[in-house]
Amino acid sequence: MSLDFLQEVIRNYGYLALFIGTFLEGETILLLAGFAVQTGNFGLSLHGIILTAFAGSLAGDQAAFFIGRYFGNRFLKRREKWQERAARVHKLLERYHEVLILTFRFFYGLRNLTPFILGTTDISVKKFFVLNALGAFVWAVAFGCIGYLFGDILENVLESVLKEVHSVELIIFGVIALVVLLFWIRKMLRKK
Repeated sequence: MSLDFLQEVIRNYGYLALFIGTFLEGETILLLAGFAVQTGNFGLSLHGIILTAFAGSLAGDQAAFFIGRYFGNRFLKRREKWQERAARVHKLLERYHEVLILTFRFFYGLRNLTPFILGTTDISVKKFFVLNALGAFVWAVAFGCIGYLFGDILENVLESVLKEVHSVELIIFGVIALVVLLFWIRKMLRKK
């Protein structure tokens, strides 16, 4: 997804887009919402985006936990690749129990999988809810404020990276086109 698309979604749907985005994943859309608050062009408030991101993240992770609780073990039995991931999360859980539940959303690759797998364990619903709520709140405050404070810098860096990637793509395309042209010329000369 492009930054322009996400900004347009935030502009048109505001808090609803943020809630859905944080329910599913959320870092990028929360950072952009923080930036949108800074610019003042979107009608959002910092408190509003933090509260919305908290609610979306909490709801998404609770849903994943309950899906894991009721369907997780059957699902894992049929998928070897997921069994390996589940084993890693179980190992982390043994070593860092509460810390894992509080911080999993801060680590790329753990955000969506961990609550699902935690649902397959014997962790009580109440304990997961309390620790998940604390983690979601800290996450929402941190990423909302980062987006607010550093949104302009983040946007400029991402845009320059995207421009560089685009430039590299053009160079690669040009080199490929040149190589194809040279092979075609060589083939035509051989025919003559």
